[in-house]
Amino acid sequence: MTEGGKLIIFSAPSGSGKTTIVKHLLDQPELNLAFSISATSRPRRGKEKNGVNYYFMSVSQFKRHIKDGDFLEWEEVYRDNFYGTLKSEVERLWAEGKNVIFDIDVSGGLRIKKKFPEKTLAVFVKPPSVDELKIRLKKRSTESDDKINMRIAKASVELATAPQFDKIIKNYDLDVALNEAHRLVAEFVGAEMPPKED
Repeated sequence: MTEGGKLIIFSAPSGSGKTTIVKHLLDQPELNLAFSISATSRPRRGKEKNGVNYYFMSVSQFKRHIKDGDFLEWEEVYRDNFYGTLKSEVERLWAEGKNVIFDIDVSGGLRIKKKFPEKTLAVFVKPPSVDELKIRLKKRSTESDDKINMRIAKASVELATAPQFDKIIKNYDLDVALNEAHRLVAEFVGAEMPPKED
C-alpha cells in the first residue's frame, strides 16, 4: 500500500455514540477528514445505500476478497456477518490527500493500529455504563432483544480492550465528548482549532 495521510480510528461498543462523534468530526473542514466506508456481508437496513453506508456484498464475495488479501482488516462479527476495511478504500482516500477516519469494531481498530503504528490515532469511546448502553440500544428499536443481549455481552469484552487504545473518551456528556474528540484529532493531524464562539 502506498502511504498517505493520517489514520484516525474510533472504536466502541455499539450504542456508545462513536458514530455521532465521527459525523461531527467529518463536519470540521480544518481536519481534512474522509470517511472510510466498510465492506459488510450483512443485509441492508432501512435506507442504507451501497457505497455510502457500506459496500454491501454477499458472503461468498466477501470470502473471495479475504482469499485475495484485499482487506486491511476484517472480522466475522456474528456467524456469516462479516465486516472489513478494503485496502482500495484507504488508498482511494489517501489519493485525494485526505486523513482517513474509521468508525469500526474494536479488534479491527487495533489491527489497523498495529499495521500503521506511527500514522494512527486509535480512540476508544466509553459509554457511561453497560446499563446505559442497554437503554440506548433499546431506544433505537432496530433490533430484537436477543440481538441487543448479544451486543451487551460483546460490549463487556470490548470494554476490557480500552487500555490498548491511544486515548479513551468517556461519553457521559455528548458536548464534552465532541469537544475532546475534536481537540485530540486536531492535535494529531496538526490542524488549528477554530476559535470558540461566545
